[in-house]
Amino acid sequence: MPRRGRSDRITGLPLAALVGSLALVTGCSGGEDDTAKGAQPSRSSAAPAAGILAPPRIEVIAGLAGCKAEIRIDADELREGLCHSEKADYRITTFPAEKYKDAWLDAASVYGGTYLVGPRWVVSTKAEHLDQARNKLGGTIRRLRGTS
Repeated sequence: MPRRGRSDRITGLPLAALVGSLALVTGCSGGEDDTAKGAQPSRSSAAPAAGILAPPRIEVIAGLAGCKAEIRIDADELREGLCHSEKADYRITTFPAEKYKDAWLDAASVYGGTYLVGPRWVVSTKAEHLDQARNKLGGTIRRLRGTS
């Protein structure tokens, strides 16, 4: 695919998408305490009862979460949408390849937070909604610790 705009040398992501995603990450990181510091994410494993993982499509993930997504970023390296259900608000980010998801998580680890992570997708919501989202979507709950 052709590139749109300037790319960051390290991640290869367009600078606007990377900066925009990081700004959005801080706004919907699940409200984790900033006192937990460290570079390594912690993981808790569990899959939904049916053993199904949501595919990396914002519209499908939003539907499984019980809402319709409003696409906020549509770039070559990621798509991001907001989704509001009766019970929770979700920020859904999908990636065309795992390497982009890994770069996004690495950049987000600076800010900390807890996320639901699946194959080529990340969902952020308030911490109290993560288990319910995991039961619907699958994935792994990952807590990223801020390093600042």
